Parts: sequence; structure tokens; C-alpha cells
Amino acid sequence: MQFLHDNTNFALQFLCLVLLLQSKQHYSIKKGYAVQRDAMQALQEWKSRANRKPLILQGARQVGKTWLMEEFAKGNYERSIRLSFNEDDSLEQRIFVDENASRIIERLEIDQETTIEPQSTLLIFDEIQEAPKALASLKSFCERKPEYQIICAGSLLGISLHAQHSFPVGKVEFLDVYPMTFIEFLRAIGRDKLADLLASSSDWQMLASFHDTLIEQLKSYLFIGGMPEVVSTFVQNCNYQGARQIQKQILRSYDLDFSKHAPHEIVPRIRKLFATVPAQLGREKKRFVYSNIEPGARSSNYDTALQWLVDAGIARTVKRVSTPKLPLAAYEDIRAFKLFIHDVGLLGCMSGLEASTILDGDEMFIEHKGALAEQFALNELVAGSGFKPWYWTNERNSAEIDFLIEHRGRALPLEVKSGTSRHGKSLRAYRDHFSPHVSLRASLRNLHRDDWLLNIPLYLLGELERILESEDIPASE
Repeated sequence: MQFLHDNTNFALQFLCLVLLLQSKQHYSIKKGYAVQRDAMQALQEWKSRANRKPLILQGARQVGKTWLMEEFAKGNYERSIRLSFNEDDSLEQRIFVDENASRIIERLEIDQETTIEPQSTLLIFDEIQEAPKALASLKSFCERKPEYQIICAGSLLGISLHAQHSFPVGKVEFLDVYPMTFIEFLRAIGRDKLADLLASSSDWQMLASFHDTLIEQLKSYLFIGGMPEVVSTFVQNCNYQGARQIQKQILRSYDLDFSKHAPHEIVPRIRKLFATVPAQLGREKKRFVYSNIEPGARSSNYDTALQWLVDAGIARTVKRVSTPKLPLAAYEDIRAFKLFIHDVGLLGCMSGLEASTILDGDEMFIEHKGALAEQFALNELVAGSGFKPWYWTNERNSAEIDFLIEHRGRALPLEVKSGTSRHGKSLRAYRDHFSPHVSLRASLRNLHRDDWLLNIPLYLLGELERILESEDIPASE
């Protein structure tokens, strides 16, 4: 068995080497992490607005918030001043004695031995959830010193807000930062032209000619995911096992956060709940069931633990709607939801998915009954296309639609398939009963449209908004 394991690792390394030799642009081997992130455009738009407010980047730990702020500063300002509240314990007491913005700038200039020019200097407040006074001071900056440009980040900010009594409501802007999308991943590995084809082209024939290439890249992404350090490790070494080790380290860091930041009495419940996510998603019906955590478990025992994971940005709930009418939020069934994590690569790591699966045809797509495909679809819908998804089941729970989205005043059903199957009993039953404007299916098949069904390749889900607006989708294969 060890011999087989060693040969599999050798095959993986050899495959990467062949790909590198075939095309220098297939993987861009760089020292350090450098890649285009879509959030950079949002930062540019924030900077250009005359009425901008202090900006807070929200997202789970290690999704790239600090990197984004520093890279944005390098390209758009003469200088930046970064205050990291988890690296300097005395920083808050030294600079943020009160919430007066003018006095804070004076103290900061003395502390840094500099003069802060508001138009040419970016102020970065990192891990701001560790400094309640700094967070509260953003109101004063917004009202009295709006000329100062401030970007903040907080990995556990959602948790801190629940205990924060002086949060500057209405005085700040928010930007959600997610793991890298599939298109961002393509850019990171040096496939910029392929990424451009996905992101902007309406040449569906050209796209179809690269379908197999995109599927192969999608397989890699499903294993690696979008956590920047994992992607960077893979880009530098073309090593799946090395990427997996970084994923394990990230999961360990999350576990340490449980112990450090969560109330002591709920830490065991957070760990149990988090550990059960892969098994819950691996079930045929993916509704989260508390009793699957441990016998006798109820929502009342685990609600606080669940909310902690959601507030930390590590987990995301997709709520059931009882009736697919707009607004979907008005028909939420608060008792029923599906629970996902924030990165498909980390889900695979938690599931023990082997790297050798990369070499085994479509096996990756059928592992865990499509859990990876559905996790990927959710990430792309949220981070790529900006949708907030729900899901639907009938009252007997005999039919289920993986996701429902709102678009142009309509509720659209989306079924996620982990292969090329054309069968979709639930989607057809939903169509027959509710007559949606169009029904959506994401699968490994090429982009095409029947009279009532729009099939979208999984790798194009991040461009769903643009595809729904297109009028020249090719007819059924």
C-alpha cells in the first residue's frame, strides 16, 4: 500500500511537471503571492467616491483581507500606515485614548514620527475587532474628518459586533471578502486568457472549444479551493500534497480561534457542529439535522454555536423557502437550512478527499454525492455573481431544488449536478408546478438552452448574472 501511495504522489508531481513544460503560461511560478483579486475594483470605486466613509473589509480569517489592503495602498497612495491591533497590545491605549478623530491623528503622527497627508496616505486598521475604541472612532472620522481615507479589516468582526455597544452604525461602509473564485484561481495559475474568456466573452462557440480544459482546471480548483495561501503554495510548487498541508494548518488555526475567542461553554459544541458539516452535505437530502451531531442534540443546544461559526465567516446557512414567491426572504422556514463552509478546498480537506482523485476521471465530482459541486456552486453564486441563494423542498420533502435565486423580479430554480446527467426529476416537477420563467441546471455539460431549461457549466456559475442577460445562448446539444 505504501508503494502505491508513493507512486500516486510521483504521478501527481510528474503530471504537474509535464503541464509546466507544455506551456510556460499554464502555471506562473512566483515567489510570494501576487494575483488579481476582483475586490480590488471595489476598493478603487470606494476611493473615487467623494462621499466615501471608512471602509470595513469583512471575511473569515486568511481569505486575503490584509493582502488586499496593502496591495491597494501600494498601487494608489504615496504611503500607508498600518495599525495591527493583534500585534501591538498597547496600540489602542496609546493612540485611541478617546474617539476624537483630530486627537487620534495627532497622537498617531507623534507615534509614527510623521505628518499624515489625508489625500496621499491610506490608514489601515487591521484586526479592528480587537480594538473597540478604534472601531467606535470611525464615527468621528466619518463626521468630522472625512478627508482621511481609512480601510479596516476584521476576521472575527461579526462576533465582536454582537457585543459592541458603540458601533458606528451608518458611519461606515462594508465590503465582503471571500476566498478566491474560480476565475481568480485561473489568473493565479497563469491562465489569464482563459479567465478573460470566462469573465467577458460572449463567444459561446469559442468557450465550448475549451470546455474540456476548463473542466480539468475545475477539478484542480475543487481540490485546492480559494484560500490564498493554499493557492500560492500550489502555484509555487505545483504540489497538491503541499496545498493540503496548508489547508490542514488553516483548519487548525480555526480550531484555535474556537478556544481563544468563543465562550468557553460552547467551544465543544462549535467543534462538534463544524466537524459534522461534510457528513451532513454528503447525505442525499442535505438539510442540516441536529441529531446527526450526536444522539438527542437539538437546535436549542447548538444555536449559539452555529451563530458563532456564521458570524466568524467560516460557515454559511442556506435557508429553505416554503413557497417560491418574491421576496423569497418573506417565505423563509427558519427551522430548515443547509449548512456549508466558506471554501470548497477546506471542505474536501475535512472530508479526507485524496489528491489522487485528481487523476481519476470524474470521480471527484461524484464524491460525497455532489457535496463538492454544491459547495462550489454556492461560493460562485455568492462571491462571483452576488446572489443570495435559498433552497426549496415540497411539504413531503420528496422533491428538492438545490438553490433558488431572485433575478429581475423572478424566482429562478437552480439544480446542481456533479456530472453530465440530464435527469432532474425535482427540477421538472418544480417547473410543472410553478412555471418559472426559466429553470437552471449547473453541470459538466456545455452551455446550451432548451425551451424551458438553461444548462450552465459549473465553471461559468460566477458569470450567471451576465449569462441570464444574454439572448444568444446556443440551442440544446
